[in-house]
Amino acid sequence: MIPPRSMFRPTGGFLGFDAYKKAMDCLRPGDVVLLTTPCAFRWVHFGHAIDKGINVFMEKPTTVDGPSTRKMLALAERSARKNLKMGVGLMCRHCDARKALLERLGNGQIGEITCIKTYRLVGPAGFTGPKPPELSELLYQIQKYLSFFWASGGLVHDYTSHNIDECCWMKGSWPVRAMGLAGPYNRSDDVDQNLDHYSVEYTFADGTNLFMNARNISGCHGEFASYAHGTKGSAVISTNMHTPAKCRIYKGHNFVKSDLVWAFPQPEPNPYQLEWDHLIDAIRQDRPFNEAKRGAEASLVQIMGRMASHTGQVVTWDQALNHDHEFAPGLDTLTMNSPAPLHVGKDGRYPLPQPGILTNREF
Repeated sequence: MIPPRSMFRPTGGFLGFDAYKKAMDCLRPGDVVLLTTPCAFRWVHFGHAIDKGINVFMEKPTTVDGPSTRKMLALAERSARKNLKMGVGLMCRHCDARKALLERLGNGQIGEITCIKTYRLVGPAGFTGPKPPELSELLYQIQKYLSFFWASGGLVHDYTSHNIDECCWMKGSWPVRAMGLAGPYNRSDDVDQNLDHYSVEYTFADGTNLFMNARNISGCHGEFASYAHGTKGSAVISTNMHTPAKCRIYKGHNFVKSDLVWAFPQPEPNPYQLEWDHLIDAIRQDRPFNEAKRGAEASLVQIMGRMASHTGQVVTWDQALNHDHEFAPGLDTLTMNSPAPLHVGKDGRYPLPQPGILTNREF
């Protein structure tokens, strides 16, 4: 069930970079606010919600770089001390099929996990041409937020959130380091910062690897799924997109029907609904419910892999977390007349990563 209409406070709407304050000021302590702007603004809006004593549902990702991750982790701790309920839109963690698979993996049904792999191989998205004359540079970059690292972390940061998070969940830990490759095959007339393919090798503390592959190119093989391999068999974590997951376990590694050992029964409940059911139930029952820390950590895993790909270096968890490159300082003081955080080059294009050349920052 969705929250009853009585939980919503209608307003006439607000505009401007301070509109979030005016909107939240219409709410009462204990109400719920949805934070769904480009994720660069997440820490700004989250902080005000905590000040107001408002429960939060925030979209993923929740951070874009080391400095914003540190801010979100501090805010997560403060929200927990105030007993606020915080949902993060990583709804795969609320999926009944994946929960059932996690239990079976924990019981050793595929043995020790030796490798995890995830794919988001789809068509183009997030690429954009030059700014139209009627828009300011700042508003253009916000409107095309998936095209700019400061606003969204880039297309790969937004697109691989669920894939990476569900794999780390099955492993039961976060990776400790990453190395990666990325590049732009088909730029055409696009001027944004996105690259169109990424391949990242994450390493967990025990040496196990998670391989993430993402591509946004037309006419190529498509795949949108995650898999785990173990010493006794293999598992499908997700089959095609995020739901239904259709989780399965096989006694071999070829994922053929004759090797099928277990499959979650269909149809399965929609995790997009379940994440809301769980948040609202926690609010009504006053049970602990705070996903803000985990959401920031999940974003940091992505940052680590993206940074490794963009710099051409091996990047550790601590290096990603403590890096001083803040993509967009001062977001809490923006006005309509503020300059954009990123400047276009003389060639009309925005700065791209330069692996091996720019080795201590992403662009």
